[in-house]
Amino acid sequence: MNYETTLAALNLQAVLPNLMDLVRHDPTAAAIAASRDICIQFLVRGGPAAYVAFKNGACTVENGQRADADVKLWFASCRHLNRMFKNQANPVPIKGLTRIGYLTKEFKKITARMEHFLTPNDNALAQPDYMALNTLLTLNTAARAICILVEGDKAARNVAAGMPDGTLLLKVLPDGPAAGITFRNRRATMTAGETEKPSALMLMKDLKTANDLLNQKLDPFAAIALGDVRIWGQTPMIDCLDLILERIPHYLQP
Repeated sequence: MNYETTLAALNLQAVLPNLMDLVRHDPTAAAIAASRDICIQFLVRGGPAAYVAFKNGACTVENGQRADADVKLWFASCRHLNRMFKNQANPVPIKGLTRIGYLTKEFKKITARMEHFLTPNDNALAQPDYMALNTLLTLNTAARAICILVEGDKAARNVAAGMPDGTLLLKVLPDGPAAGITFRNRRATMTAGETEKPSALMLMKDLKTANDLLNQKLDPFAAIALGDVRIWGQTPMIDCLDLILERIPHYLQP
């Protein structure tokens, strides 16, 4: 993949799925989502596809196309989609023109809430509820991004080529959140939550430690030395994972 194609995949398959956790945990987003059942399809010429479905107050985000989508948004290129995520361009609606009002009002409010929780500042992070949701969204975004970069980014692909097969579990102690990343045959898949019999573990002692680590405010080697981050199992997996994580800021900026 080139840069724009990889970034488009990250936007649709790593960032957009945060709407599911946002609606699940943020009362403001949940109230907006409960107002209507609707499915919105994102289509990119020569690029990835995904859809967002709101139904009975819950949100689902999946890769691919859904034939019965109420609204279809078309993008001429991956760059077109990426510019929309930067608020620099608008999609081309090819179905559901009567639902445009929903896109410009309710859906825009929900995506603004997602942006709010994904772009933290020190004042916001001082609020426990905000920090907890930011940590969850950031952890899951990173885990999903790793899977995409292993396929789309040359440097990450080279690192993954040396990865042993197995699952690496990232977990915030004592009760999560957690995410598992399974490497097999030079590909990676992500599982939200706990996973059984991981090959390697990275345990962060609390939400503050995890948040600082995920937002690059904490040196991982110092955290390990101090015992704030504990690692176990196949440590080469963790070393490789760190190298892939370093590729995320090349595409996604907080």
